[in-house]
Amino acid sequence: MSVGNPDLPALIGESPAFVEMLEHVSLAARMTKPVLVIGERGTGKELIAARLHYLSERWEQRLLRVNCAALTETLLESELFGHEAGAFTGAAKAHIGCFEQADGGTLVLDELGTIPARMQEKILRVIEYGEFRRVGGSKTLRSDARIVGSTNENLPALVDQGAFRADLLDRLAFDVIRVPPLRERPEDILTLAQHFAVNMTAELQRAFFAGFTTAVESQLLAQQWPGNVRELKNTVERSLYRMTDPEAPLEALIFDPFGDAGDADASPSVMAPGERDAEKPSMPMDFRSAVSDYEISLIEAALEAAQFRQTAAAEMLGLSYHQLRGLLKKYSLPRNGQ
Repeated sequence: MSVGNPDLPALIGESPAFVEMLEHVSLAARMTKPVLVIGERGTGKELIAARLHYLSERWEQRLLRVNCAALTETLLESELFGHEAGAFTGAAKAHIGCFEQADGGTLVLDELGTIPARMQEKILRVIEYGEFRRVGGSKTLRSDARIVGSTNENLPALVDQGAFRADLLDRLAFDVIRVPPLRERPEDILTLAQHFAVNMTAELQRAFFAGFTTAVESQLLAQQWPGNVRELKNTVERSLYRMTDPEAPLEALIFDPFGDAGDADASPSVMAPGERDAEKPSMPMDFRSAVSDYEISLIEAALEAAQFRQTAAAEMLGLSYHQLRGLLKKYSLPRNGQ
C-alpha cells in the first residue's frame, strides 16, 4: 500500500486521444461511484487514478493504493479489511485496513483482475452496502471509500472464463476510463522524451541537454512502444546516461538493455518481421499516415479472419478487447463487416 500525495508527476500530452481521456477523467472525478481505469502496462494508470481523487471533492482526504497482485489472499484480506488481535498466528494487535483508512477518501485497487473469488465477494458487499468486518471480528464497520479499480486485464473476458464476478464488474464499471497507449498518441512522444531527458540531465548533474538528433527523433516516432510511457522513459534515460559526450545531442538510442548498445539494426520498422527485408519504403513519405494505414490493414485482416468477432480478432493481434475497440473508434472502422 502507498499513500498518495499531490506532488505527482505531471500528466504530459496534447494529442487528441490524450486530451479526450483527460476530459473524461475530469467528468468522472465529480462522482463518488466506482470507476475502472484500464490500459496497457506503462500507460500511467496510477496517475489517472490519482487525478480522479485530486480533482474530486475528496481531495483533502486520504488516497490509498493497494497492489492486489503483490499480496497473497490472506494478506490482501487483512490489508483491505483489517484484522483483530489474535485473528491468526502472528496477529499480536489489531490492524486497521484500507477500507477504514480511506473512509471519505479514495481507495485504488491496482491489478484488479488478480483478486481471488472469495475476496471479490467481500469487496462487492462493501461497494453495495458500505459494510464489512475485520478478519476475526464480529463488529460491522462502515466505509465511504470511493473505489477506483486499475487493470490491464480484459475483465469481460475474465467474466466469460469464470475468473471474475459479473456482478462485481457491473458495480465497478459505473464508468470506464481507457488510458490510450503511446502508439495512439504519437504527437506526444517527442514532448515526453524531451521531458524525461531534461529531468535525467538534472539528475546526472549535467549543465544542459543538447537535444536529439534528427535520426533519434525518427527512431522515437517509429518505435511501437509496447511498454508505453514507462518504456519510453527508460529508453531515454538509459541512452542519455550512457552518452560519451554529454554536451552533444543524443545520437543513439538503447532500446534493449540486453542487446548491443546503439545497434542500428535494432531500430524499429513499421513492416512486419517477415517483410522487413522484402521492400524498403520510398522517401520522402508521410510517416504518420503510413503507420495508420498499416495498423488499419492489420485490424481489417484480423477482423475478417475472425469473422468480425472482436474478442478473437484482438487475440490474433496480441491486443486486449478494449485496446481493439479503442483502435476501431480511432480509425472509425466498421465493427461488423458492413
